[in-house]
Amino acid sequence: MTRKPSTIPSFDELLSSAEHSALHLEMRDVYAVAEEAQERELWESGRWTLADGRKALADWMSLVASVSSRGVAVRRARIISEPVTSYVRYEHALTPLNIEAGESVRWLARRQAIGIPLPAADFWLIDDRVVRFNHFSGEGEAVEAEMSDSADVVALCSSAFESVWSRAIPHEKYAIS
Repeated sequence: MTRKPSTIPSFDELLSSAEHSALHLEMRDVYAVAEEAQERELWESGRWTLADGRKALADWMSLVASVSSRGVAVRRARIISEPVTSYVRYEHALTPLNIEAGESVRWLARRQAIGIPLPAADFWLIDDRVVRFNHFSGEGEAVEAEMSDSADVVALCSSAFESVWSRAIPHEKYAIS
């Protein structure tokens, strides 16, 4: 079943409901998330530090830490184009904070994802039971979320994530040149 945006639980509620796993697959090279604009400008100016990021991501880090402290595996895989965009460089700079909060993060060059059946949108898969898709405009602005608990959709997303994860490079070993 697919749920319309008005019936989708908040992201905090969804992630907090995880009992075993919360898997996130990102496939865009640019996101234009309004909440990140000021932080990203600071990063682009060269005045940004991890302390700045820690302050900006405090709520996210607290949520992930709470979820992962219960034994939930929180994993994020990013499929990216190379050479990378400025936005991906920004994400890479922030990733130590994801890891500090309790996430595991890996990177996969888009050309290495050939042959993996992928859904058309970024998603979070919670406990192999429900998928939250995040839809974005062509410019990278968040448009809306959609959820599905269809067994076929869950299976596609689970398979896609695990295939990407097995090919991807752990953050600690992925160097951006």
